[in-house]
Amino acid sequence: MPELAEIAPDAFGARIKRKGVVNAWDDKDFANACRNTGKRNFIMAGVTTDVCMVAPAISALQEGFNVQVVCDACGSSNPIAEEMSWRRMQAAGVRLTSTNAMVAELVKNWASPAGAIAFPLLTA
Repeated sequence: MPELAEIAPDAFGARIKRKGVVNAWDDKDFANACRNTGKRNFIMAGVTTDVCMVAPAISALQEGFNVQVVCDACGSSNPIAEEMSWRRMQAAGVRLTSTNAMVAELVKNWASPAGAIAFPLLTA
C-alpha cells in the first residue's frame, strides 16, 4: 500500500513481510518482533477475522500476552465465519472490542489533547 509508505515511511520500511504462513505467530520474524517490543498488551486486527486473526490472537494469548482484537477492523467473507471467529477467540480468553471502544479506552478523556484529535475521527 503506497499510502502507508507515504504517511509512515519508517514504520513501512520496518514492517514484517510474512512469507505465506497462515498463523502469523508461526512466522518467527513476526512473533519475535512482537516479543521484542517488551509490551505485554497487544491490540490486534487482521485483514480477515477467520483466517488472519483467530490463530495469532489465540497463540499470543497462550504465550501469556494480553490480547484485544478490534472486531470491526477485521472482517470475514460471511456472517457465520465472523461469528464463529469471535466465539473461538472469546472462548480462548481473547478480549473483543470495537474501534470506538478501543480509541475511548486509549484516550481516556475527550477533553485531553489526544481526545481533541480522536473524537472528531469517531464522529466523522
